[in-house]
Amino acid sequence: MIPNVPSTLLTTLVTMTFLCIYSVWPSASAQSAFHVNKSLYSESANAAADIQAAERIGRRDHKRILLDFGGNWCGDCQVLDFYYHQAPNAELLAKYYIVVHVDVGHIDHNLNIANRYRVPIGKGVPALAVLDGNGKLLYSELEKEFEHTTPQAVTAFLERWKA
Repeated sequence: MIPNVPSTLLTTLVTMTFLCIYSVWPSASAQSAFHVNKSLYSESANAAADIQAAERIGRRDHKRILLDFGGNWCGDCQVLDFYYHQAPNAELLAKYYIVVHVDVGHIDHNLNIANRYRVPIGKGVPALAVLDGNGKLLYSELEKEFEHTTPQAVTAFLERWKA
């Protein structure tokens, strides 16, 4: 007990503090609606090897390879990944694509891979490319199309480029 502070005043202050924190703190259900994946883009991954592995699977399973260039610090990259997990996008990705997340650091990592697939990450991320199962480039983002995207735009994109 704090000396010289009436018990009712202390109780009121504690209760009001709790209510203020509780009223602005998101509920558990709201928190589960969007989750930041701090390891979405692995800084230690060998992106070239990951792409080669995806090509093997793509050839075998007749799927496209979706190269998703970004960084864990990138808010739009996190939102795009959130949209990937919503219906119908999750189903389209599972059925038609193999997703390879390519870490770009702070636009200073895997630049050779971005250049190989003509992805201008210098303009910003997220940036996407689509390959066929043999590694042939089918699509390369040019103008930051997915910087401020919507779930519907992601769906239209996935429908357009599916195998």
